[in-house]
Amino acid sequence: MNVTSADGTTIAFDQRGSGAPVILVGGAFNDRTTVAGLAEVLAGGFTTIAYDRRGRGSSGDAPSYAVEREIEDLAALIAHAGGSASVFGHSSGAILALEAAAAGLAIEKVVAYEPPYTVADRAPAADDLADRVRAAIEAGDRDEAVRLFLVEGADTPAGMIGGMRADPVWSWFTGLAHTLPYDLAIVGPGGRLPAGRLARITAPALVVDGGESPSWFGATAQAVAGVIPGARHETLAGQDHGVLQNPESLRDLLTDFLK
Repeated sequence: MNVTSADGTTIAFDQRGSGAPVILVGGAFNDRTTVAGLAEVLAGGFTTIAYDRRGRGSSGDAPSYAVEREIEDLAALIAHAGGSASVFGHSSGAILALEAAAAGLAIEKVVAYEPPYTVADRAPAADDLADRVRAAIEAGDRDEAVRLFLVEGADTPAGMIGGMRADPVWSWFTGLAHTLPYDLAIVGPGGRLPAGRLARITAPALVVDGGESPSWFGATAQAVAGVIPGARHETLAGQDHGVLQNPESLRDLLTDFLK
């Protein structure tokens, strides 16, 4: 299925289940297939919409990028869902969900799983990281773009990169490398917490981190929940940033909050 965003870009999605609509937003290196498991888990009680963010999968793209265009993509999906919907976002997709809520989209409830702002326990990424990733892509060096993003943007130990390059998942990463500047734009230079903007959110909000994730994710989740009026913070025991690989772990928490 497809919707057309405000700038004419086609956004592809899969829809499952019945009930109140919930749109699932993946982060970096994600398309609708990586949130499909969670979509299936929630489809027993909700209408789930898993979509390819622009530039990924079967969705189109535009010659230039702005975060506002991705917010418009969500607006088009919300319109398809009937005019309002809840939104779940993971990682940079969590920040996109929060930005959409802050922009005033008709979001009933918003869930943000480990939005990667930097508030404590981690050095912020350099402000020019997005420019250097973009330059690597323009030079045709997708390997370097992915390496920069992982090491400087996602806090991946540099010593792990060699082993990751030898794994089949590396080709998945490099295939989506052209969208990494999009995720970095969403996070913003240095990953600074936009407290004033998030304070505009009026939808009920749940901010979640994994109990097995690095401590900076928990610190960030608490900080995000602290600036959104009435937001709730939860730590999901036994889970980490790869929670989408174990979608059953989210069932009870999300069902209770979104119902």
